[in-house]
Amino acid sequence: MGLRANPTYRQRRFGAEVRGIRERAGFTAIRAAQAMGMNASHISTVESGRTSLSPDRLRRLTSASGGEDATYVEGLIELGGESGKGWWTEYREQLRPSLLDLAELEDRAERIVCYEPMFIPGLFQTLVYATAGYRGGYALASPEQQEREIDFRMQRQRVLAGERSPQIHAVIHEAALHVSWGSPETMRDQLLRLIEVARMPNVTLQVLPFDGRVGFGTSFTLLEPAVPQLSTVVVEHVERALYLGEAEGLARYRNWFARLCEAALPPVVAATETEAFLVKNSLGLIQRLLYPLL
Repeated sequence: MGLRANPTYRQRRFGAEVRGIRERAGFTAIRAAQAMGMNASHISTVESGRTSLSPDRLRRLTSASGGEDATYVEGLIELGGESGKGWWTEYREQLRPSLLDLAELEDRAERIVCYEPMFIPGLFQTLVYATAGYRGGYALASPEQQEREIDFRMQRQRVLAGERSPQIHAVIHEAALHVSWGSPETMRDQLLRLIEVARMPNVTLQVLPFDGRVGFGTSFTLLEPAVPQLSTVVVEHVERALYLGEAEGLARYRNWFARLCEAALPPVVAATETEAFLVKNSLGLIQRLLYPLL
């Protein structure tokens, strides 16, 4: 099998984790190659994500290093052995690789947490809201390309109610609930959809109010698979999304999200007692904004 010309994020992440194991053990490429019974020149292609590594060789490396948790090793073997194929595969020649990477991460996540300061999270958007956002945005794309990306965003929402649906916890700044795209009806239907999604058993939704702690100006999403060490933070940027997987970055964003949760209003709950409306909470705030639009 030839070398990959354009490795996916998952493939690059696998290679980066192999490099981390080697470096933590203090192994040179030659020493690691000896432990795995392979040519030293092959190490760099594995660590760059351009080729894979068999489970047997990975286990031999971690056995020689002697310092890796067994659960982490098995999770890494699973990561490296995945095909990378899914519903997103049909978009491979049509969309930016970073979008496909995001869909693959969402598909294998057990928990997704996200913060949005200005927009409704993509997983919660209605078709009309998403279309208005693309049509009124700043990205220079043809109508055909916009249609493909809108369709892709709607397809991503299948993760909400799939067989292995992850737990999803979102904090949305109140500013995102005031942005009006297209028409009042667009925002009305979007707020109704937001309440509907927030009442799903695997979704937790909180609103960060204007009168609370100053929120971040940049959205981010933390995607956690079965092995938390293999999590990824996706930080949205006007130029391109940043994919972060190092331990320090993961810890930093987990801490920031915890602080946002503390500052946000109590979450929307499926069964809200009448007395609960006497307390300021996320559902009450969304409904207060919704009533004038009805």
